[in-house]
Amino acid sequence: MNNYDFKKIEFWIATGLFLLSVFFLISGIDNRGMAGYNYSLSYRFEVAGLKFHYFENYFIPKFINFSMLYMSFLLLNYKLMPAIFSKTNLSAKVTWLVLWFVSLGLFLSITSTYTRAYVLVNYESLERAYAYLFSIGYVDAITTVLLISFYVGVKTYLPSVLDHIKRKYIHARVYQECLIAVIIWLFVFIILVTQAGRDQRSALWFFGIPLGILQYAFCLGRFIEDQKKRNRGFAGYLWRSLLLIILFSCLLGFLALIIFNESDAFLAIFFANVAVHSLLTTPFCWMMYNYRLKNKSEISFLKQELGKSDANLSFLQSQINPHFLFNALNTLYGTALQENAERTSEGIQKLGDMMRFMLHENVQDRISLARDVDYLKNYIELQKLRTSRSADIVIDVQLQEYYETQEITPMLLIPFVENAFKHGISLQHPSYIKITLQTRDKVLYFDVHNSIHIKADNDPEKFKSGIGLQNVKQRLALLYADKHELIIRESAKEFFIHLTLQL
Repeated sequence: MNNYDFKKIEFWIATGLFLLSVFFLISGIDNRGMAGYNYSLSYRFEVAGLKFHYFENYFIPKFINFSMLYMSFLLLNYKLMPAIFSKTNLSAKVTWLVLWFVSLGLFLSITSTYTRAYVLVNYESLERAYAYLFSIGYVDAITTVLLISFYVGVKTYLPSVLDHIKRKYIHARVYQECLIAVIIWLFVFIILVTQAGRDQRSALWFFGIPLGILQYAFCLGRFIEDQKKRNRGFAGYLWRSLLLIILFSCLLGFLALIIFNESDAFLAIFFANVAVHSLLTTPFCWMMYNYRLKNKSEISFLKQELGKSDANLSFLQSQINPHFLFNALNTLYGTALQENAERTSEGIQKLGDMMRFMLHENVQDRISLARDVDYLKNYIELQKLRTSRSADIVIDVQLQEYYETQEITPMLLIPFVENAFKHGISLQHPSYIKITLQTRDKVLYFDVHNSIHIKADNDPEKFKSGIGLQNVKQRLALLYADKHELIIRESAKEFFIHLTLQL
């Protein structure tokens, strides 16, 4: 949804609420011109010994208030606050904001002298009564401006904050949802406090909702995951969650006791939190985690299948009659032997072995680690043919010889070696590559350390990345999730990777 469409939705929602409020005002008039308003206002006038007029003391003042609130939203949301947040023509916009605040407070204060006229009899002088009513009007004006400003601020900065969370944190989605929940909780709490003061609704909202948000973040962030890793089912998760709920409910109950200074406040907050969060929030978090885990597994499976399909398609598209290529290689190999070109024949033989690997084993899901290392050796030996005449190029290879029956996804290791030979070898400057591979307790340790040489701008290989390290990272994330560690370090002259893989 683009910004223009969102603004249109905002406008029509605000307009709809304004028209709905006016409709209820009009529908509250009966044949006697009285209010269908719950009669509490007319009763207060009666107690004060004043006559209540629906139009004068309710309809017209409320209509003015609703109109001012509607215009405040339009002005602040679309004109003033966006300009202030972006610091566009700041002094002029702040001046307009102050003028509108003064005007809004004046209108709300004047209307309160009609809707709250019954308080006039409680003061010795009209000056003090009007001072009280005007203070109420300006408090309402401050509340209105702050709420609308808060809304515009959230709308302006929330997307960038959510994006930052997404890029930085592992459980980004959970934290994003909790941030939105906190904003909604704070927004509703401000409305409750300004409209009803410190009543039961405000207290329950203030002390009840935060514990639910905290529990949601904690459970979906890591608690349920830890419980499942320890093979604890729902029962184990439930009673441990209940202990935490009781602990935090006690803390919130004591806080309520301090604020309200009433013994019943502790019991009300404690039992309300324990009941709601043990019966509703706890099972909800469990179901939500399992639902997302199922979705994550399905998405991971689909990505793997899609990756296989793409790989197979690429393979089919690039396959050029393998029998012809092998026959051609055999012919070249025989010719090289006849001409005593040992290095050439050796290179052709290794290239043929690599092609057989690519055609037959590279398309499998898993192959023996020994076969994958054989391919790695052939590639390295083929590269050594190119660099063996240069004394300034040092290639140190230490590969374990025996790999038992361990298996690995094919072509996971070779991209790191290809990258090393591509960027680490220069025929004009001293260069080095060091490759080590070993396994221990079904864990593979693979290190590649090489020099770096910046290629010239006219080098056709400068902007070619082959399979690329990004591709390898994605394959590791899909095929060895939580079973690998990849460390990459790069300086101006050196490049180093360390891969730990659980086989």
